[in-house]
Amino acid sequence: MPSLFASYLRVYEPLTAFDRDRQIFWRRYAREGRALGPLEGPVRQRTAVLEALGAGWTRLPDLPDEAYMLEWGDSLLVCPWNLRLRVAEAALNARDGVPTVLADAFVPPVLAGQAKAIVDDWRSGAKVLERGVPRVHEQVATWGVPLRWFVFVDLDERDIALSGERRTLRYRTEISKARRRAHRGVSVLRKSLGDAPITEAVEEGTRWLEEFHPRSVVELDYGGLTSLLPDDDLQQDDSPGLVAAGLSALSRGDADQATEVYEKLVARWRAVQLLERCN
Repeated sequence: MPSLFASYLRVYEPLTAFDRDRQIFWRRYAREGRALGPLEGPVRQRTAVLEALGAGWTRLPDLPDEAYMLEWGDSLLVCPWNLRLRVAEAALNARDGVPTVLADAFVPPVLAGQAKAIVDDWRSGAKVLERGVPRVHEQVATWGVPLRWFVFVDLDERDIALSGERRTLRYRTEISKARRRAHRGVSVLRKSLGDAPITEAVEEGTRWLEEFHPRSVVELDYGGLTSLLPDDDLQQDDSPGLVAAGLSALSRGDADQATEVYEKLVARWRAVQLLERCN
C-alpha cells in the first residue's frame, strides 16, 4: 500500500517518562520486535482504524497500544500512537461546524458521547504527566508541512535517503534545542507581529513541546510527501533554513527580507498542497 500523503511531527520520550506498568509494557513490546518504523507505521495506523470501525461510525473501536521506537544514544525512546484517543477526537471534530441533522448522520449522538467520555477521561488525568498535562505524541498534517514546525528544527539536522523505495526526509533534534528555538521564535514573532495567527500557532506548538520529558527527541518527518516530490526538490529543500532566516530578518526589523522569505516558503508548499486537487 502506498504511503499516505502526510507529514508528521513526533516526540519520542524515554521510558522513565512513563509509569512502571507502561515501562514494562514498552520494554516487552520492543523485545518482541513489534514496533514498526515511520515508513510502515502510517499505513498500519490507517488500516487498523478502518478495520476496527467497519462500515461506518457505529462504535468507537478498541485499538491496540502501538508505538514507534527510537534508539538514541544509549536510550530507548517511545512515541505512542494513541489511536483510540485520536479516533475519539476525529469523531468529535467531524461534528464541528456541521448542521445537527448531518452531524448525527455521520457521527450518531451515542458515539459522540462515547468519544467525549474518552477525551474527557484523558484530559482529566487518566494519561497525564505529573503536572496534569495530556500528552499526544504525534501530530499529522496532510498535503504539506505546516510552516510553524520548521521553527523547531535546524537544517543541519536533516536526514535524507532517496535510494530505492525507502525514500525519507526527516529532522531529529533534542527537545531542549527545539524548545529554545520555539521560545525564541515566539519572542521574535510577538515583538514583530503581535497576536498574528502565526504567532499563536508557534505558541501552541511551544506549549505542546513543554509537555514532554526533557530528554525526549523531536522528529519532523516528511512522510509520504517524499513520494510526491522529485529527488532534486527534496535534496535542495531548505525550509528550516528559510524559516530561521525569516525570523532573523524580523528580529533585525528587516520586514522586506522577512516577507521575501515567507512568500518563497508559501509558494513552495502551496505547490505541494495543490497536488491534492490533482489526486
